[in-house]
Amino acid sequence: MTIPVIIDCDPGHDDVFALWLAAGHPALDLVAVTTVGGNVPLEHTSRNARIALTVAGVTDVPVAAGADGPLVRQLQTAEWIHGENGLGGPELPEPTVPLDARTATELIADTLMASAEPVAIVATGPITNVAVLLRDRPELAERIREIVWMGGSTDRGNVTPYTEFNAWVDPEALDLVVRSGMRFTMVGLNVTHRALVTAAVRERIAAVGTATAAFGEELFEFFCRTNDEVFGMPDGPLHDPVAVAVLADPGCVGLVRTRLDVELSGAETAGATSVDLDGMLGREPNAWVATQIDVDRFWAGVEASIARLS
Repeated sequence: MTIPVIIDCDPGHDDVFALWLAAGHPALDLVAVTTVGGNVPLEHTSRNARIALTVAGVTDVPVAAGADGPLVRQLQTAEWIHGENGLGGPELPEPTVPLDARTATELIADTLMASAEPVAIVATGPITNVAVLLRDRPELAERIREIVWMGGSTDRGNVTPYTEFNAWVDPEALDLVVRSGMRFTMVGLNVTHRALVTAAVRERIAAVGTATAAFGEELFEFFCRTNDEVFGMPDGPLHDPVAVAVLADPGCVGLVRTRLDVELSGAETAGATSVDLDGMLGREPNAWVATQIDVDRFWAGVEASIARLS
């Protein structure tokens, strides 16, 4: 049986590949896409999600725009990695997939209510939309299978020494979701930094030979260049699809049950994810945290999924 899944995203190069993995993997049924302000402002993330689906020939999945900023903070964006429009590199086509008239919260709620089984939510940006849903529609929590989020780290950050970008943008939303009691999985930089876009990976994806693969190769070119310029990583880490892989291919990503808390203050620590892997604080475990990845298996899944698209 397939798992119905909603992707909540802020595209962003790696979000595009997360959408493609969800749309093309036989274990998943992509039922809705929602967008949030994050890598770039909401206007761009919403258009980029529609472009990603248009390029891949996925025309039957609704896309709705959500929060344009965090719960209580000002939006901080990442054009320095993703470019001014969020998908630097290729010439972007006009999307043929429309923007749904509903808000992200309304689309998620309607999707949960209409589903015959609980729906998983994979969030690959600031987790504001999910927090708003759980805050405003708590009765729908029982209809959510689980929440998988790309963000945080058990190690160092990528926007401050301690904080990963998605957590840093809206730590209050993350704290709300973690405290909700939902099954929650964090897929952080400690794992996603192993999913590197090497030259061999780029050759594999290009060899798929489809329009989707060709667009992906153009995304890789820009993404790897900016990661090299900013972080000294010429093989850019493709973060977001790893969160999708948790559901698509459970044996691909190793998880541990542990304690996760979110720092809400501090000039350099707001948004830091405190992952108590050794149980030093004596608190009850409340989350699953990714600690391992089978890199070859991960890329095989991404390649195969892209090959199933247009």
